[in-house]
Amino acid sequence: MDFNRLAHHRYSVRAYKADPIKDEELQLILAAARAAPTAANRQPFRLYVIETAKWTEKLKRLYHRDWFVQAPLVCGIAAVKPEGWTRRFDGVNYAVVDAAIAFDHLVLQAADLGIGTCWIAAFDPDVARELLSLPDDCEPVAFTPLGYPADDWRQKSRRPAGELVKYL
Repeated sequence: MDFNRLAHHRYSVRAYKADPIKDEELQLILAAARAAPTAANRQPFRLYVIETAKWTEKLKRLYHRDWFVQAPLVCGIAAVKPEGWTRRFDGVNYAVVDAAIAFDHLVLQAADLGIGTCWIAAFDPDVARELLSLPDDCEPVAFTPLGYPADDWRQKSRRPAGELVKYL
């Protein structure tokens, strides 16, 4: 799929088939996340591939939607703040930004392969820390089911470019 079509046709899947993801496809998805640009190329993130069947109860505590545990896998990403690049002018650490960029690469590669995702930020951070065994200096950033869609694409509503783009 060309990128323009991919960008406009990727959608948040909220119904999944239980069919397993092929390992070759999973490896392509993870490689896309690893290939993402990060500040100073530090890659301050960790990716987690969670087998839904093994962790269903904890995943239900993480995010309370039935469709979240329909897919065979859930992927999560955490920012490793000590590994992140920090802007010297104001001390802003870019680990969370870098993790988000990597996760978006994961989501787009999955969509290109016909595998559905739904970016979840409304998760319980305490459950995420417990599930992923995160130390205090790591921040959970996002989760997504990873599975073949059992629903259909619908046209998205988007704000007009004039509201979002400013030319200086």
